[in-house]
Amino acid sequence: MELVPSNSLKTATPQEGRELAIKMARLAIKATQPDAEARERLRPVYAENPDSLIAIGQVIATEFATIAAANDYWR
Repeated sequence: MELVPSNSLKTATPQEGRELAIKMARLAIKATQPDAEARERLRPVYAENPDSLIAIGQVIATEFATIAAANDYWR
């Protein structure tokens, strides 16, 4: 499983960086729980849980901070 798409954190814009952060967060969940049926079964549980939604937002923010640093904050 490729956890860093195209093996690079470089993006042309912050928007692309944000999209990459979301994709990487989703890949991390898939790597952590490789059983697609289990992920589908659990989705309704976390989809309605504010703490779970906040947690994934934090994961995305961390991924985005890493990507932003790798892109010299798009200077």
